[in-house]
Amino acid sequence: MMLNKLMPKWVKSIGLLTVLGLFAAGIVFWGGFNWALEATNKESFCISCHEMEENVFREYQNTIHYTNRTGVRATCPDCHVPKEWGPKMIRKIQASNEVLHKVLGTIDTPEKFNAKRAQLAQNEWKRMKANDSQECRNCHRYDYMDYTEQGNRAAKTHPEAFTDGKTCIDCHKGIAHQLPAIDQHIGQQNDGAVAISHGEKPAEPAKDEVKADAK
Repeated sequence: MMLNKLMPKWVKSIGLLTVLGLFAAGIVFWGGFNWALEATNKESFCISCHEMEENVFREYQNTIHYTNRTGVRATCPDCHVPKEWGPKMIRKIQASNEVLHKVLGTIDTPEKFNAKRAQLAQNEWKRMKANDSQECRNCHRYDYMDYTEQGNRAAKTHPEAFTDGKTCIDCHKGIAHQLPAIDQHIGQQNDGAVAISHGEKPAEPAKDEVKADAK
């Protein structure tokens, strides 16, 4: 009787069991939604289509973000999916367009992909520029940098760039994927070959380039 008096009118009108059932259903729905969200934030999901596995993923495997002396790896979602809830949801909605182009076969061959590479890269650089390279800064914080441990070029360039208000993607466009033909002093554009510069040293020449030089 006491419990009945404490219940709000709207609970009485639909019944306590109904309220408990809706609450349980809400938990199940939220758990399922969160599970699906996290499942699509895994590298295995990112490369489940051959467009990514055969192109940008192969390139990424030749970079310092994939294999390095510390054993810390930045995977696809670390760089391309925001961690904050709002931006993450916006990015997921935008990704529906990518599903459409998967169905249409827009970049389902290396030739088609390379023809679209510059446009795809510009879209992602624009996104990273707009959020101040947030995904980069989840790991690479300006105020955590010890310039005495960096190479001469990095130790000189980083403070100047930060003072000028530049963000990571302004200078590091070629750090994880091949560059299209743009004016960029870090990284190397090499027409679809897998050799990539890490910025601190010149990229190894691709096999086709070596053969061409030999001729």
